[in-house]
Amino acid sequence: MTAERKPIIEIKGLRTQFILREGTVTALDGIDLTIYENESVGIVGETGCGKSMTAFSILRLVPNPGKITAGSIKFKGVELTKLTPEEMRGIRGRLISMIFQDPSTSLDPVFTVGSQLREVTSLHQNIYDKTALRNKILDALRLVRIAAPESVMKQYPHELSGGMKQRVMIALALSCNPSLLIADEPTTALDVTIQAQVLKLLKDLVKGVGSSMMLITHNLGIVAETCDRVCIMYAGRIVEEAGTFELFGKPMHPYTRGLLTAFPKLGEQKAELSVIRGTVPNLMNPFPGCSFVDRCDFATDQCRRVRPKMAKVAPGHLVACHLYPSGGEKDNA
Repeated sequence: MTAERKPIIEIKGLRTQFILREGTVTALDGIDLTIYENESVGIVGETGCGKSMTAFSILRLVPNPGKITAGSIKFKGVELTKLTPEEMRGIRGRLISMIFQDPSTSLDPVFTVGSQLREVTSLHQNIYDKTALRNKILDALRLVRIAAPESVMKQYPHELSGGMKQRVMIALALSCNPSLLIADEPTTALDVTIQAQVLKLLKDLVKGVGSSMMLITHNLGIVAETCDRVCIMYAGRIVEEAGTFELFGKPMHPYTRGLLTAFPKLGEQKAELSVIRGTVPNLMNPFPGCSFVDRCDFATDQCRRVRPKMAKVAPGHLVACHLYPSGGEKDNA
């Protein structure tokens, strides 16, 4: 299906590192990821696995002392790693938008919702006529199903509920009809009922405006409801990639199996949920083989020495594990 569509973003061999006095932390270690037109892709993994850093690398917002040290990020054929800061500002917010984790910290508390939307809209769409700008902002707020947009425009962020603030953030992100929307844990601060509303809203809006979406989350339930395809990340690497139904129905990587086993299932009774033993490896210490080796029940000496390559185990289903005929490659980086 994806073969017939054009890629929106193509990431190859992406490595993002933080050069510290104590050593080098490799936050992303050779990421390969492609997102196609009108596609929603979920990036799933534990805290600290590199999900948000992938988004920051795409947007060229990696905080100091971090930097992209290798690899390619192409957006509609344009190499983002080669662009100047000014050229990136022309893409960031207008063609690639991001919804951050906590709307309470992302919205400026001293400005009204309307003034913040005005700034973004006028900057990225060059609309300076007051009437046209107001109509554009009202349309953006109505798009995210805010019932009284005229009233909300005059309010400050602290006067809004968590769900309303998140809707405003979505309106900000979608106000310029971006080609790619990055949603970083968009429902973290919301209760379950509001989560469902926001996820349905995101899904409908992305489909309606024809954008692609990269949804970053640790919640597999959210991915099942929202995404066409899933990438499982672990310790700065993508270890499995498949269509959503394929991945949930036939997980291959031991880490993916562990995640799904640890996730409660409706109608299933268990005294205790399963857990993945051990902890995430220290990203400051290089590991030449599989990053999951110390937590895996199937690990061999080969897993410690040789980094597994992504192997195609079914149409559209890739996994990096020596349990499958991937051959493997030594990581000499």
